[in-house]
Amino acid sequence: MAEEIPDLHAQERTGTGKGAARQARRDGMVPGIVFGGDADPLPIQIPFNELLKKLKAGRFKSTLFNMKVDGQDDVRVICRDVQRDIVKDLPTHVDFMRLRRTSKINLFIPVEFVGEETSPGIQKGGVLTVIRPEIELIVTAGDIPEKVTVDISALEIGDNISISQVTLPEGAKPTIDRDFAICNVSAPSGLLAAGDEDEEPAETEVIEQTDETVEAEPEEGN
Repeated sequence: MAEEIPDLHAQERTGTGKGAARQARRDGMVPGIVFGGDADPLPIQIPFNELLKKLKAGRFKSTLFNMKVDGQDDVRVICRDVQRDIVKDLPTHVDFMRLRRTSKINLFIPVEFVGEETSPGIQKGGVLTVIRPEIELIVTAGDIPEKVTVDISALEIGDNISISQVTLPEGAKPTIDRDFAICNVSAPSGLLAAGDEDEEPAETEVIEQTDETVEAEPEEGN
C-alpha cells in the first residue's frame, strides 16, 4: 500500500458563474469544481502558485490527491480536466472527480529494482538500463500499491525483463496491452570497443607476379 497520498489544499468558493470565477482569478486563485461520489458538486478554488507548481511537476492528471477543504471531510480526488488560457497556457479552471475506495483509476507506479548485487551480467561488468522507472497501471483507489518490485538477480548481459515477467500487485494491470520492456542489462561501451579491437583484419594473400601469372597485353589491332 502507498504510505502517503499527497495533500491538495483548496478553499470552498462562494458564488458560481463567470463573475465569481473571474473574481477568484483576480485574487490569485484558480477556480474549480469537485464532482461525483454520490455528493453534490463542490465549487472550490486553489492558490494559483500551488497549482502551477504541481502542474509543472508532471503526472498531475494521473496522481491521486487527498483534497483538504476547510469545513469539509477529506476526500480522495483525481484531476479530470485543466482548462488553460489559449494565449498564456496558464490554468484558468480545474475539475476534480471524487473517488470511492472501489473506483478504478490509472496511476503511474514507481518501479524498484532488486537483486543488482547478485546479477551475473552486472557482476561481469554489464550495465542496468532502466527503460521504465514508472509503470502506468489500472488500480483500485482503495488499494494503491506503493511500488512495483522487479527482480534482476538472474539477468545476464543481453537479457531484459518485460512487463509479462513482472508480478504485479493484486488487482493491478497495465494500461498498455502489448508486452513492453522494463529494463535490460547491456555490455559496457568499453567492453564493446575492446571486442572490436580484438578482431584481426583479414589477411590478403600476396602472389608474386611472374611471366606466367601476368596476362599478356593484347597486340595492337586485335
